[in-house]
Amino acid sequence: MAEAEAAQLKEEGNRHFQRQDYKAATKSYSQALKLTKDKALLATLYRNRAACGLKMESYVQAASDASRAIDINSSDIKALYRRCQALEHLEKLDQAFKDVQRCATLEPQNQNFQDTLRRLNTSIQEKLRVQFSTDSRVQKMFEILLDENSEADKLEKAANNLIVLGREEAGAERIFQNNGVALLLQLMDTKRPELVLAAVRTLSGMCSGHRARATAILHVVRIDRICSLMAVENEEMSLAVCNLLQAIIDSLSGEDKREHRGKEEALVLDTKKDLKQITSHLLDMLVSKKVSGQGRDQALNLLNKNVPRKDLSIHDNSRTIYVVDNGLRKILKVVGQVPDLPSCLPLTDNTRMLASILINKLYDDLRCDPERDHFRKICEEYITGTFDPQDMDKNVIAIQIVSGILQGPFDLGNQLLGLKGVMEMMVALCGSEREADQLVAVEALIHASTKLSRATFIITNGVSLLKEIYKTTKNEKIKIRTLVGLCKLGSAGGTDYGLRQFAEGSTEKLAKQCRKWLCNASIDTRTRRWAVEGLAYLTLDADVKDDFVQDIPALQAMFELAKTSDKTILYSVATALVNCTNSYDVKEVIPELVQLAKFSKQHVPEEHPKDKKDFIDMRVKRLLKAGIISALVCMVKADSAILTDQTKELLARVFLALCDNPKDRGTIVAQGGGKALIPLALEGTDVGKVKAAHALAKIAAVSNPDIAFPGERVYEVVRPLVKLLDTQRDGLQNYEALLGLTNLSGRSDKLRQKIFKERALPDIENYMFENHDQLRQAATECMCNMVLNKEVQERFLADGNDRLKLVVLLCGEDDDKVQNAAAGALAMLTAAHKKLCLKMTQVTTQWLEILQRLCLHDQLSVQHRGLVIAYNLLAADAELAKKLVESELLEILTVVGKQEPDEKKAAVIQTARECLIKCMDYGFIKPVS
Repeated sequence: MAEAEAAQLKEEGNRHFQRQDYKAATKSYSQALKLTKDKALLATLYRNRAACGLKMESYVQAASDASRAIDINSSDIKALYRRCQALEHLEKLDQAFKDVQRCATLEPQNQNFQDTLRRLNTSIQEKLRVQFSTDSRVQKMFEILLDENSEADKLEKAANNLIVLGREEAGAERIFQNNGVALLLQLMDTKRPELVLAAVRTLSGMCSGHRARATAILHVVRIDRICSLMAVENEEMSLAVCNLLQAIIDSLSGEDKREHRGKEEALVLDTKKDLKQITSHLLDMLVSKKVSGQGRDQALNLLNKNVPRKDLSIHDNSRTIYVVDNGLRKILKVVGQVPDLPSCLPLTDNTRMLASILINKLYDDLRCDPERDHFRKICEEYITGTFDPQDMDKNVIAIQIVSGILQGPFDLGNQLLGLKGVMEMMVALCGSEREADQLVAVEALIHASTKLSRATFIITNGVSLLKEIYKTTKNEKIKIRTLVGLCKLGSAGGTDYGLRQFAEGSTEKLAKQCRKWLCNASIDTRTRRWAVEGLAYLTLDADVKDDFVQDIPALQAMFELAKTSDKTILYSVATALVNCTNSYDVKEVIPELVQLAKFSKQHVPEEHPKDKKDFIDMRVKRLLKAGIISALVCMVKADSAILTDQTKELLARVFLALCDNPKDRGTIVAQGGGKALIPLALEGTDVGKVKAAHALAKIAAVSNPDIAFPGERVYEVVRPLVKLLDTQRDGLQNYEALLGLTNLSGRSDKLRQKIFKERALPDIENYMFENHDQLRQAATECMCNMVLNKEVQERFLADGNDRLKLVVLLCGEDDDKVQNAAAGALAMLTAAHKKLCLKMTQVTTQWLEILQRLCLHDQLSVQHRGLVIAYNLLAADAELAKKLVESELLEILTVVGKQEPDEKKAAVIQTARECLIKCMDYGFIKPVS
């Protein structure tokens, strides 16, 4: 009964459909669907209801019904086509295309399906074009970002896409032209951190390398707004805004080093006013209570990076003079902050150190004595103006300022120590009952005793004071600091074993106490930092450094501290590691001068027995085992002005000491040491860059470059290695740089091209003339790889040079390795260019004799290369081939080619036979029947 009624309702529905009463038809089909379970009927009912949906423009319902019909019968062509029509109206063109494609497969002759297929294909192409056009992308992203109801994942995706777009020149320009800056300001007004962050990062991309755009953005967004954003507590936000300001400064000052063409080049903008305004706002941030510690740090980082001259040969230091006149007092205020006082500004662990470094950089950037005197007077007036007999807090701040300057320009700090009342106030504060007073005074005493000559004065005056505090205080924080003061004074003799300040065993006891505090996790990080500072001085003593590297928990505690956000520890950790690895410079001891000194009863520096090579190697092994590489990698990545060029040099020294043993280099590479060395080789002191480049050369010589320097980083390794080829560098550095370049040039033509562009070729050729066997061999092997490059080949083809002659003559050397490399280079050159085959016979009269010697060589690799050269000459020119056949070379080829088959000699015999076949082709010889 139910099935019959369902069939009846279907027919009723069909009649309604024909009368175009689609509502009634839909009702009939829906009622029928409830009554039947017959699959064929169900499919028809769903398909028919889908047709009603299409007519009533209920496309979602139509697509759903058609899908149900297809579920029952996947080849239901009517249902497929109806779903295609519904999906097309729903703008789901790719899905609609698939359905009509299936229809066309089932009925290839149906013209309707073919037309729909073509139409949809055109629509999809147009949609993709519009979808991927930058304007549309920008518009869509802003729509999503400014819609309060957007889903979280869509928001995140749109924000990331906008940032990427802002980094592309075309994308940045489209955002800028389409009112993008105003829309980005709207995003910043939402106060939602993720959206503000996206806006700031997009603006950074847009400002990079485009002066006009950077200027316009600076004026629209306004510097006060940018600075207030950088002042927030959120570290990620503060860093992003710092990067935005850096991008603006780079573009305005021309530091981005990009070439500008067309309109951008035509724009002549006076950027000095804008740069001065940025500097002024950054200086104001330093003393504002509204600015967070993070914001203050970023302002100091920007000033450190952009105010002092990067190259002292540039005469103009006006930015420094402006900051000294308008901001030095503000910087001194930051240096003088005492965290325990209620008036203290918001700080991080790094703030005061960043301010000290800025003072140091500004002082070093002054050009003449009047400028330095002016600088000193401002400091003196500020300190003496701070002293107040009635207010102990102000006196503490004054001593804190002196302490901070002592961490910066030491000579200036020393002059300030001589100010009336400064030393007396230090002594008075040491005896104070307040913890804050004692902390400041002891730290000032420690910083005052940096140089041996000054330390002698402090030893006579300060040691008793420090010992007294150490014995009487119950406060661990003060105890550690006084101990460091004693450590510092105890190490005043440096590495000289015979010049110890304290009694035998005293330094070991001090070091043991430092290690104990270092391992005590219950003590705050800032205080444990002082334990590392103590060890940085005490590890000059070989007994102390030997005990320290055996104390694995203490080493690992130090490495963990190096990875924290407190970057003030970097220099101390690096110093301690330089001492442990003995990677400091040691003056060469000339025996005659030692004898002379002993005769005249002068002091002679003595080497500690534990500073010999065996002990150093053992210490390096222990450091690697304790995880030193991960700590060094983390320290190199520190994006802070506290990572000074001097600290980078220390890290480079440590890396070089660790790379000394080839067996350890795999471990260093596996833990990211190769990548970490690249920035050290590109930036820092001249000595630091050379040390890092030497460490890179050691790694590049024995490691797979794809693993050691993944991706594009490998191209950054080339320049430091090429600089090591300089004749001012020592022989070992030259040799290992050549080995590294040989390994790199064997990887790809892109790397060979990079080496060529860095102008390494003349240096490599220079070392091919070298008398030193190993240098000559390394240079020839490098050239053997380099000749694969077309531009290098062109240098050999050029007239008026002896490059080819040199390679031919090197093939005649007695050194097998040099011969092998030179023969390899000659084989590749003669294979690449017939002209070089002819040129080879003209550069020296010995060419034939050298070639015959190669073809008779005992070493199979050299012999094979010689035979390849012979084949290349035979194939190059019939006249040249005739000359070779008339010489003894034919006899040599015949003897080699007729040898009994041997697996080891297979390549040699085969090449000799190919040479003979070539002679047969010319008709110079005939086969024996």
